[in-house]
Amino acid sequence: MTHTDPYLALSAATGRFGYGSPRAVTLAADASRALFLRSTGATDPVERLWMYDPATGRERLVADPAALVPGRTGAASALPPLERRLRERIRLWAPGIGSFAATDDLAQAVFALDGRVFRCDTATGTSTELPVAAPAFDPRPNADGSVVAYVADGALHLTPGGRISPADGALWGVAEFAAQEELGRLRGHWWAPDGTAVLAARVDESALPLRHFADPAHPERAAESFAYPQAGGPNADVQLWVLRPGGAATRLRWDAEQFPYLTAAGWEGDGEILLTVADRLQQNVLLLSADPATGATRELSRTEDEFWVDPLPGTPLRLADGRVLTSADTPAARGVALDGKILTDERLQVRRVVGPWRDGRLLIEAGDGDPADQHVFLLDPDTGALEKLTGGAGVHAVAAHAGDALLLTSASPDGVRRELRTAAGRTDLPDLAAELPYRPRPLLARVTELGLPTAVLYPQGHRSGRKLPVLLDVYGGPGFQVVANEPRRWQFKQWWADQGFAVVTVDNRGTPFVSPDFTRAIFRRFSQVALDDQVAALQALGAAHPDLDLRRVGVRGWSYGGYLAALAVLRRPDVFHAASAGAPPTDFRRYDTAYTERYLGLPQDNPAGYAADCLIDDAPGLSRPLLLIHGLADDNVHPSHTLLLSEALTRAGREHSVLALPGVSHMTPDGVLEQVAVQELAFLRRELGATPSP
Repeated sequence: MTHTDPYLALSAATGRFGYGSPRAVTLAADASRALFLRSTGATDPVERLWMYDPATGRERLVADPAALVPGRTGAASALPPLERRLRERIRLWAPGIGSFAATDDLAQAVFALDGRVFRCDTATGTSTELPVAAPAFDPRPNADGSVVAYVADGALHLTPGGRISPADGALWGVAEFAAQEELGRLRGHWWAPDGTAVLAARVDESALPLRHFADPAHPERAAESFAYPQAGGPNADVQLWVLRPGGAATRLRWDAEQFPYLTAAGWEGDGEILLTVADRLQQNVLLLSADPATGATRELSRTEDEFWVDPLPGTPLRLADGRVLTSADTPAARGVALDGKILTDERLQVRRVVGPWRDGRLLIEAGDGDPADQHVFLLDPDTGALEKLTGGAGVHAVAAHAGDALLLTSASPDGVRRELRTAAGRTDLPDLAAELPYRPRPLLARVTELGLPTAVLYPQGHRSGRKLPVLLDVYGGPGFQVVANEPRRWQFKQWWADQGFAVVTVDNRGTPFVSPDFTRAIFRRFSQVALDDQVAALQALGAAHPDLDLRRVGVRGWSYGGYLAALAVLRRPDVFHAASAGAPPTDFRRYDTAYTERYLGLPQDNPAGYAADCLIDDAPGLSRPLLLIHGLADDNVHPSHTLLLSEALTRAGREHSVLALPGVSHMTPDGVLEQVAVQELAFLRRELGATPSP
């Protein structure tokens, strides 16, 4: 795609400054080496497999897609449908080796390319193609790498060995839509440690309605369909089975009618499986132990909440001594508890439990005061004592750990660093990504009596006293924080500011990492709290920043942010004067079960809440300019959401614009985001009178 703006051209060419960054880092069990994915440079999108030696700081290429499959394009259309949809769920755009799985010693790694499976000897850098029954997805080796399990045509196979799952019409070895998109489980098969059996998910989607996608730009192509769990309707029937070569199979049994969601599973040795299940409204979460020989399960822990059990990655976790770590929320803090006893105090907001490391202590990621920052701690499960491993403003996280080695990713206002700490010292993992073009310094503040996290970005070189139209760049939905000391989050926003706007971002109630009370304020109704908070924050910031012209306020957002943008001009035209709404879920009765019902309950039990959050009936009241944008291949927020709102606006005689993007999915890869920005900028400049700073 062609971009005339220098920043947009650079953003598109560098994959939003991600090409060349190491990803999916995996340490050997003894931490003697690491495998990771990375392209060869800042403008190369094709990810290859690399080996890194921490002792010497040297890296070497071990698998190159261009050499293994000459002439391949890496196009999404060349992938098996199951893999293409999984990549969409995890927002992965990597036209090379998208993922790999390795033996514990990293001696062998397996990966798929366009449905073909390769096994790599990492010592020699030699890759061998393995025979598969059909285009394959998610290959995984057993402990010694001698057998690889993979999914083809919805069935689980072994190579060598052949098909291992029954031909019963169900999908085997995959995670269903709800697990991938909303519950954090991305896989559907797991090898037993001794390699004699595979734990496999069986997914029956026959009761689900179908969503259809046709490409109007190519009417000669048949429409594509897939099963979608719509709020209030049926979910996929998910079971777990232990499959053994030769046909022996054992089903794991729990009350799946009461607890339909499988959020995690895995082997805890050859004789035990642990699985985590949740009820439909996610108010009760169980950790179960299962006997792979009989399929019998027993409850190890139960986490309950009158609102919903907010997912805390890494929990529930059973420690080596049998005690169980669970999330433990108070109104003021996200914490953890061991066998029901809370370990953390209310100054800490735990965001992830990484796992055991060093002397039985636990690695955790948590906020410690300012929600814009995240740090890494070691938590003593016996005493609750904390050791802080990171310092300085920023978002610090654990990318990998094994033995005495710890790989930390630290994103601070000055850039991104990946530091590997070992007993021998500290080294930086090679990063070939383009330098970030801006060093934005957003003005962060907590405003109103609610302490709403906010940020204001001015154009570079802005002179005090020059009034600027305001652009509210918003997300505002559950599960994602925007206001953070992470430099990549502010690159695009700084570009928008340099086009002549004061860019404002607000994390309203409902977003994470401030407190459980802050997050749960949206229980049973999304719209009112989020919109009220955005308006209150704008007014507070306008009082503190005289250069914000609140007579000219535009709003833009994508996904939930697109919903909030459209909501803003429909319901508060006195505050918001124009909106660009990308991929908005305009009626949550048409969105998925696991996400929507967690917050709003079942539509049949909360009809007033769903109706209040629906935008369709607001169409006759539109009085401000509205640009609707939607990818016609979006399988997360189906394009019908935008089209139904547009239909209602048209019937009501309300002027609006629709930008339809044929063939484009929810994540707008490959330069589409930058092309859309050009259209948004023209619209917002016209409606708000913005001009670039001199």
